[in-house]
Amino acid sequence: MVVTDNAIHISEKAREKVFELMKESGKDAAAYFLRVGVVGGGCSGLSYKMDFDNEIKPGDQVFEDNGLKIATDIKSFLYLVNTVLEYSDGLNGKGFHFNNPNASRSCACGESFAV
Repeated sequence: MVVTDNAIHISEKAREKVFELMKESGKDAAAYFLRVGVVGGGCSGLSYKMDFDNEIKPGDQVFEDNGLKIATDIKSFLYLVNTVLEYSDGLNGKGFHFNNPNASRSCACGESFAV
């Protein structure tokens, strides 16, 4: 999936997993959304973060893709523009993966990146 519309996207499989995790944690999907962001750290300099939230903050960038609301702060959005959040449950590793076209390199485990 390649996108160029200055948003953050989520694959169908990742969306399904997010809703499953919301349900398991007792979060109402009508009230909560996925918050993604970037923080300093990791072996490549920047790391991704994800959490559930129910409060939009001033300056947040908010998107909806595949029926899921996604929010990020403006600083993180500069690193995440046109990123697709994907989920894998295969033999080579299970979990969420940020397919980020802005990353110039990432670490071997895929947990951190650089621009």
